[in-house]
Amino acid sequence: MNAPLPLVSLAPPADADSGRVGRALMQQAVQAAAVGSRLPWMVQQSGLEAAQVLAEVAAALGLRAMATQELQGIAPDFELIAFADCQARGCLAGWSTAPSGDKLRTVVVSDPLDLKGQEWIDLQLGGTGADEVVRGLALIEDVQAWLAHAERNLMAMGDTEEEDLAGLAQENAVDASVVVLSIAGIETTANPLVRLVDSILYDALKMGASDIHFETQPVGLHVKYRIDGVLENVKRIDNAEMGQQAISRIKVLSELDISERRTPQDGRFKVRVERREIDFRVSIMPNLFGEDAVLRVLDRKHLTGQFQTLSLDTLSFAQSAKDFIRQASGLPYGLLLVTGPTGSGKTTTLYAAISEINTGLDKIITIEDPIEYQLKGVLQIPVNEKKGLTFARGLRSVLRHDPDKIMVGEIRDAETAQIAVQAALTGHQVFTTVHANNVFDVIGRFKNMNVDSYSLVSALTGIVAQRLLRAVCAHCALPAGLAPEQLTRLGIPAERLDLGQAKFMQAVGCAHCRGTGYKGRLAIAETLEMDDDIRDLLVRQAPISQIKQVARGKGFMSLRDSAVALAMGGQTTVEEINRVTPRENLQAAPPAEAVPS
Repeated sequence: MNAPLPLVSLAPPADADSGRVGRALMQQAVQAAAVGSRLPWMVQQSGLEAAQVLAEVAAALGLRAMATQELQGIAPDFELIAFADCQARGCLAGWSTAPSGDKLRTVVVSDPLDLKGQEWIDLQLGGTGADEVVRGLALIEDVQAWLAHAERNLMAMGDTEEEDLAGLAQENAVDASVVVLSIAGIETTANPLVRLVDSILYDALKMGASDIHFETQPVGLHVKYRIDGVLENVKRIDNAEMGQQAISRIKVLSELDISERRTPQDGRFKVRVERREIDFRVSIMPNLFGEDAVLRVLDRKHLTGQFQTLSLDTLSFAQSAKDFIRQASGLPYGLLLVTGPTGSGKTTTLYAAISEINTGLDKIITIEDPIEYQLKGVLQIPVNEKKGLTFARGLRSVLRHDPDKIMVGEIRDAETAQIAVQAALTGHQVFTTVHANNVFDVIGRFKNMNVDSYSLVSALTGIVAQRLLRAVCAHCALPAGLAPEQLTRLGIPAERLDLGQAKFMQAVGCAHCRGTGYKGRLAIAETLEMDDDIRDLLVRQAPISQIKQVARGKGFMSLRDSAVALAMGGQTTVEEINRVTPRENLQAAPPAEAVPS
């Protein structure tokens, strides 16, 4: 154990001439700052860089100063110090590799002046039998980032002992009476399978996942969360029968047939967390090794509170896109189409547009599957195909209910498409979504549904295609030096960019972003206004290349253009825009547009 810091008479906080951290400043930190915040306090008081204070304090106390890269070389071992204790005390424990190749016990603290904490750590390590312990010092944010990485494989479900699950093959672990799930009693739940599934759900909600994937493999079950649009591995259960039981548990909660494993099934169930009900929409799909399950998280009450102030201005679209959507949604009649893949924010965009025009002077009716969020003053109708209420049948009934504005959650079939177009042609404003890659592919989608081109073009007021990009974490992002030739290889011609003004960033990872380098998402959009020139080209079924050329002449910005603008502004990374948007071969670039932070 390192010797405690001796108490000395107080001196000036730091030697201003030498710029070094004095032991007197450490003594002051003990008296003035709380446990866990002393190192940041010394950084603030000394006026020096955090890395310099870290190095000097570590040298004075015989510790090894460790930055993020060195911490990444430590393999976690929570048998040495429990994960919960590491979080509470701002420390970490694991194994590092010596130059000789030997494995060394390693403990890193963030408060080197916490003597009681040091004593507690020594007690925890006392019975391990190793002769040498590497003791390090790191900034609290770096320790938290390291723990965030480890947390991906050690969630509440990680506390479920594998040996507790081993007997599941002999147990009928599924409680058929459970329909509404409570998370509060995870730790006290006696049934290991119930505890496993409950903890997976709890961890997903804790991490802000939008979807939970249960993927059956030959040797067991893999669990993944979709966070900010990207799948992350969080758990692997190396027992095929345990995985099968977990899928059965989900099917029971969703009131599905647990004996049917050859056909897809859809269902839903609810959980209650902190006095808030959260819906899970469930899809079961057979595969080669058994069944997969995907759970979509729908937290209506939480997001309904956010949507009370939802408007287009709260979204991260470029100003031109917001102006276009606002203008199109304010028309007295017509068809506004929003397109994009599942989870790209189409419904949120339509809700924002409807919220802005919902003055109480018009009758607004929506038909959705499911109703994701509740809108005040809007009649919202849920599709119920089991009872015969489809989009098409519901839309017919809506038209007899004297609506002014209609929102159709999604156009899935020819009948719904025909009715929506006719409604827009007969004096109604219709908002809807359709799955297509971009604004130009939408026309082909409707053509495949046998919708008359002239009627569609006459009804259309505008098309919006959108995507969501992950935003770089503001706490850890670093400048990225990209040469023009690198940008060209990435599909971003240098002549399209003002390299002097661009500030490209790279994702790093810290405690604030769970070590991913990204936090939150940004919306990008491309919009196509239906003016006479575009309508004429569409009716004549002109080539897409000709339509694109005319649209670009009118200032059209593609999804790729909007993504590049975000990357140039340092709000996302080049890697992220390549993940979400395809490369384009453009002969002329539209004018650059500032994108809001």
